Amino acid sequence: MPAFADQLTVAQIDAVIAHLRTLCRDASWPRGELNLPRPLTTEKAFPEDETVMSTAVAAHRAPDVTHEIVYEHRLGNRNQLEVSIPLASLHDQTGTVARGVGDVGVGMKRVLFASANSIVSAQGELIMPTGNKAKGLGTGVTVFEAFAAYGQILPSHMFLQAQVGTEQPTSTKDTPRALFGRAALGTSVRQENGVGRMWSPMLELLTDRDLEDGARTSVDLMPQFQVTINRRQHIRVNLGLQVPVTNRTGRSKQVVFYFLWDWFDGGLLDGWR
Repeated sequence: MPAFADQLTVAQIDAVIAHLRTLCRDASWPRGELNLPRPLTTEKAFPEDETVMSTAVAAHRAPDVTHEIVYEHRLGNRNQLEVSIPLASLHDQTGTVARGVGDVGVGMKRVLFASANSIVSAQGELIMPTGNKAKGLGTGVTVFEAFAAYGQILPSHMFLQAQVGTEQPTSTKDTPRALFGRAALGTSVRQENGVGRMWSPMLELLTDRDLEDGARTSVDLMPQFQVTINRRQHIRVNLGLQVPVTNRTGRSKQVVFYFLWDWFDGGLLDGWR
């Protein structure tokens, strides 16, 4: 569909949007404006139909590479099914490389609250011990993860997203319980009077702590940049650098990026012209 940026005034566009909203009288659907740009790590509160393929590369001499494929499917107006499949290529101290599938997760998200400018969701996830623990590809135990996610639209095209949760393994012999918190602050700039490519710089703060004696809290910062790469804006990429701030022993910087396909809005080859 061609753009009509030069045909309507801002007031006329607002009037059209207000009219369109009267056609959907079911207030249980979260507003589309709450579908904020996806950070590299912080989970979105908005339920989605999309597939994300992310990669992290550790910045050391024999770089470890981890991949994750996340499939999200919206169920009704406030629910989402999520399946995550991790893949990894890891080096041990001798230089031997272990490659394979990690621990697969299946989760369900539910929107608890949604207004014009904010949204709150909760998700529970079952992470199964499908990875080879001996090769460092998995924990060897089933882990239950639960978290709350929050999204807030701020003035001047800015936004805030946050997530806080816990990981509870069925056995703590080798895998401790843990708490984690994540937050992302960003803004979005659109070209061509709001109908062109969208650029979204963000800064994420990542924290996690094992619940065991002597554990230290790990804090990371991750500046990043998401951009839409087709005209329909349902294909996006994000590139960032994860920098350890505390507890840096054995933790190197990582280059992290993802490719996102919002398949509900079209196929991979749609919307490029």
